[in-house]
Amino acid sequence: MKALLPNPTKLVIILALCLYTASSVLAFPVYHVSGAHTTSSKAAKAAEMRMIVATAASIYEEMDLEDSGLSRQAFTYAWTGYYKLKKQGRLHRAGILSICDFSQSSSNQRMYVIDVRNRRLLYRTYVAHGINSGEEFANSFSNRRESCKSSLGFYVTTRTYTGMNGLSLRIEGVDKGFNDNASRRNIVIHGASYVSLRILHKYGVMGTTFGCPAIPDEMSSQIIPVVKNGSCFFIYYPSKKYLAQSPVLNG
Repeated sequence: MKALLPNPTKLVIILALCLYTASSVLAFPVYHVSGAHTTSSKAAKAAEMRMIVATAASIYEEMDLEDSGLSRQAFTYAWTGYYKLKKQGRLHRAGILSICDFSQSSSNQRMYVIDVRNRRLLYRTYVAHGINSGEEFANSFSNRRESCKSSLGFYVTTRTYTGMNGLSLRIEGVDKGFNDNASRRNIVIHGASYVSLRILHKYGVMGTTFGCPAIPDEMSSQIIPVVKNGSCFFIYYPSKKYLAQSPVLNG
């Protein structure tokens, strides 16, 4: 018996219809899945932020940080940035979080070094701000060279060296636009004789720097070895511009 073959013209039409139907069926779910993914992603981010804030509140209460003078807002922002930098793999010493709370007077011990794993406050000490940032209180900040001002935001500690201020620690500014000129400005953590109770009692105000977060001489040999080589260091002030635009906090 002779095989029956379809007319060539009909065959072309049938193939075209099949391809059109297949492409139409495949095209629709792509947009549907994408929309669902976007909604799911936003929900996941919102849930993650709630978890970060809840964890910060729990640690703040557990450690009685309010009694040490550290504001709840400062710690919550510090924990948020620390969490994000840790998640990005940028912290090689993730067990340590240091916070300079520049909403406080320089006459207060406003630098806190926290062991986040064991929920312990390791050190609380004085820390100076830049001479052009203010006298007793810091209220003006800059990322520009030769500004002699402190720079807000998150840093990651790097290497130590011995210079004119003795043992010193380099810090990398990771908040672009706010402190990423820190290395070019030679902003480091170091000890200083003018950050002391003697200076405070003599002049009524703590000494200032060219922008470095300087600590008391006697504390540098204790704190620097603990925080060096990849820990999170945060300089806080309730600046609306910084809090709204910080790449670390809002990234």
